[in-house]
Amino acid sequence: MNLSSPNAVNEAAHAEHHRKIEQILAALEACYGRPVHHQHGDVLEELVGTILSQNTSDVNSERAYRSLRQTFPDWRGLTRASDDEIAEAIRSAGLSRQKAPAIRAAVAALLDDGYEERVRWLREAPLEEARAWLQSLPGVGPKTAACVLLFALGRPALPIDTHVYRVSQRLGLLPPGISASAAHRSLESLVPSEDVFRFHVLLIRHGRAVCRARRPMCERCVITDLCDYYNRAQRASHPTRERHGAQQTQPAARQPVDAHRSSQG
Repeated sequence: MNLSSPNAVNEAAHAEHHRKIEQILAALEACYGRPVHHQHGDVLEELVGTILSQNTSDVNSERAYRSLRQTFPDWRGLTRASDDEIAEAIRSAGLSRQKAPAIRAAVAALLDDGYEERVRWLREAPLEEARAWLQSLPGVGPKTAACVLLFALGRPALPIDTHVYRVSQRLGLLPPGISASAAHRSLESLVPSEDVFRFHVLLIRHGRAVCRARRPMCERCVITDLCDYYNRAQRASHPTRERHGAQQTQPAARQPVDAHRSSQG
């Protein structure tokens, strides 16, 4: 093999990222525990719940979902409701005027196709075809489509929320300024399919507990030795000091791992 060829360089970089991801997951699991994935199979629940969760808190989106189901216990009835009726039911989620028509259209698309047949197709079709179909629905972008595929159907689509995006960039797994759409493709190419769920849940947990957007608590982080952000900061703080490896102090206490659609932001 010509190690100077572009393909060889790319393969070597890919292998290095794989090793780094393995080390990251091992360290985070020692801190937070190993996530257990049980896909629930309810595409409608996951799709509607994830649309509601956009740009709001878990508490507000869950309240809106309960209100929606109390108002429309039958999904078909929701498709016959007006946008105003749906918006009133989901008001606590915010942006209800934008979310209401998207939810009605998405639910109608799933039901009109024959729900069971469409779910079977989403489960069995090539991943990119299933993703593309979901993203053709109103209000469904890369993250929402990936949530449906991963949490409802157990497929290795990786949702990139604000925590996964931030932590991945700091670790050097994503380049600065990469778009959300490109980030999904890039990380999915790096994370082994069997590790997608673990990676998603553990990075969210770490982003919330330690690697916060403002004032990340690097002194509590268990993966500083793997973190580009931390090591750049250390070099900038001590430009003349020879670095032999990042110090790890006071790792975050182990916390239970939760994983559901409302963990997305």
